Amino acid sequence: MTLLESWFKAIKNIKLAKNAGFCYGVKRAVETTKKLKKENPDKKVSVLGELIHNSHVIAELENLGIETIFEPEKNAQGICIIRSHGESSDVFEQVEKCGYELVDLTCFDVKKVQSKAMEMAKEGFFVIILGKKEHPEVKAICANAKKEAKKPNNVYVASTIQSLKDIESEIKSAYKVGVVLQTTQTKEYLLEVVDYLSKICKILKIENTICPSTSLRQNEAKKLALESDLMVVVGSKKSANTTHLAEILEKITKTIHIEHQDELDLYKEIIKQAQNIGVTAGASTPDSIINEVIKKLENIN
Repeated sequence: MTLLESWFKAIKNIKLAKNAGFCYGVKRAVETTKKLKKENPDKKVSVLGELIHNSHVIAELENLGIETIFEPEKNAQGICIIRSHGESSDVFEQVEKCGYELVDLTCFDVKKVQSKAMEMAKEGFFVIILGKKEHPEVKAICANAKKEAKKPNNVYVASTIQSLKDIESEIKSAYKVGVVLQTTQTKEYLLEVVDYLSKICKILKIENTICPSTSLRQNEAKKLALESDLMVVVGSKKSANTTHLAEILEKITKTIHIEHQDELDLYKEIIKQAQNIGVTAGASTPDSIINEVIKKLENIN
């Protein structure tokens, strides 16, 4: 290889997905939370649970005097924010009883899933929520649906097809089965579930509640992966939409999932060998972190 050929090989084509980073629900939550503290400097401002799954943003909020709490405090004062993942109606009541001024920043798309699940439960459907059982969004959807169900066991969370097969006899015995999805789920999982359930259900109602932002992000990332030697997914390992992105892309091309630019040092050899690198990020990843990742990629030769 000549010196000129080596030089051209060292020049990498790094392309950032157009819809990487904050979705509108996360952006609204972060901006509104900061605004509330700015407008109420003398009031205590708390968020029930981490506002978003990003340690950098949480640290930034703490520096502004915005506290993360995991249980409402008795005889509390100040503002308590319900994050974009939402909460059950019981939690809303508890927060207000404790004395907080409640501000609800539940994402509108998450509210839509809650509403669909509650409606199905009220109508006597056996409700299946496709998502991660321990994710705060899914916990809230499940809790709200169970309050409307005639039997609490008529609401079930499924993270895999196997988890549905484990309760196949219960699904078959149900007259009506309804399905909703965690907003950050994949279309591929939905189609897999539809194919399976359509063969064993008497009446099946499907509500595709994947949020438009998630679908757009996933579709764009898949197209970028097809023309890339390497995809870099930036975002928290706790973020459902980010981990789903990585899972989708690793089936198309070589993919690495990192939370911040320092982790790129672990993949230097892989990065050096890649000519076309695509970058995307989860819905809770700020632009500043994405930009730092791109700068570091440009400097790895």
